[in-house]
Amino acid sequence: MCVFRKGSSSIKRPPTPDDEDPDHREPTLEEIINIKLIESGEKERLKELLRERLIECGWKDEMKSLCRSFTKKKGRNNVTVDDLVHLITPKGRAAVPDSVKAELLQRIRSFLHSMPL
Repeated sequence: MCVFRKGSSSIKRPPTPDDEDPDHREPTLEEIINIKLIESGEKERLKELLRERLIECGWKDEMKSLCRSFTKKKGRNNVTVDDLVHLITPKGRAAVPDSVKAELLQRIRSFLHSMPL
């Protein structure tokens, strides 16, 4: 049997942090940036720019072709949307031209530099 005296402890450990209320936590930098992008309308403009660039470079047609060939190979009734998403997602991300990524990144950086601190 172990006896402890009030106010003393044989184990030194930090106090247990209070459970944080998820409604009262500070937003992350990523969340703040996302909110600013949405509030300003810049997120929609960036999405539209991305759509335009992907169509211009043939990316959209390439992804559509991959989906069609996969569906033809497996049979139309044997393919689900999830199957297509799992097939296309890694290929689609890898196929986005570096120039498109660089343009979007530059636009995001410009937006961030224009934000008041």
